[in-house]
Amino acid sequence: MNPYGARARRHWQSHLPNRYREIENPDQFFTELGEQIGQQIEELTRTLAGQDPEQETYLDKVGRLNMAQSTAEGQVLREMLPAPETDLSPTR
Repeated sequence: MNPYGARARRHWQSHLPNRYREIENPDQFFTELGEQIGQQIEELTRTLAGQDPEQETYLDKVGRLNMAQSTAEGQVLREMLPAPETDLSPTR
């Protein structure tokens, strides 16, 4: 399981405990989900980074690629990780 699968698993365990308990094979589910997340992040990172501009310095390129990676991770994780469950039962 890649880091994205492990992160997704922790998210589900913490924020979606009822749905997590319904998963028949959590290892397989989160391994596959992690791979999907990783692939989408990789594709979006390439798109966001774009082509190397002329006269770009090494440090500028590192910054551009890091920013693209960070933006892609945030966007894909927001899209792929479900919102936390809300408890609508009355409190006493």
